[in-house]
Amino acid sequence: MPVLDRQDNVFLLDLGDGENRFHPDWLAAVGAALDEVEKAEGPRALVTTATGKFYSNGLDLDWLFAHADEHQDYVVSVHELLARTLSLPVITVAALQGHTFAAGAMFSLAHDFRVMRADRGFWCLPEADIDIPFTPGMSALIQARLAPQTAHEAMTTARRYGGVDALAAGVVDRAVGEAEVRDTAVETAAALVAKAGATLGTIKARMYAPALTALRDRVAPLG
Repeated sequence: MPVLDRQDNVFLLDLGDGENRFHPDWLAAVGAALDEVEKAEGPRALVTTATGKFYSNGLDLDWLFAHADEHQDYVVSVHELLARTLSLPVITVAALQGHTFAAGAMFSLAHDFRVMRADRGFWCLPEADIDIPFTPGMSALIQARLAPQTAHEAMTTARRYGGVDALAAGVVDRAVGEAEVRDTAVETAAALVAKAGATLGTIKARMYAPALTALRDRVAPLG
């Protein structure tokens, strides 16, 4: 399960050591961590990462298929995580030490910056291959955070981007060695802790207003 730690002014949220899929309990734990980051005072920033082979594989499809009657509430909770991360009033950096797929990739895009391992691991939006269309909110988020050509390629071809290719496409901001991923993310965040506050939150909310509206539209089609 996710664990929140703090190094000086940088909160470090480890998402877990498995596939880190979006089980309701996992979503609740991440939400509680974001509560703590948001209610803290003074300079601060947030780094998310994980331990092991995966950053996140996204939706917990096994849970979802077993709880089909809760489909809409589940998707709303995922959308809220994406929206909240996108508009969080602190600088956020995703340290992608492992595979980052589907809604996990979208979660990474909701961060301000991304640092990815250069030599192993993939960033991918596989929805075209697994026959799960993007929701309107997810589409809006991806298109708000990626250049149009990259968004089109990523969404329609399910391309798997390695770290170097992800950097070239503008999916991530840095591609570094395995041992450097977390430290580079923390250094990036630490340099921007003074930006935390209501003004930053307002800037993000206005910058990404259409995506946030789509993510928080509870009556939009879910597939």
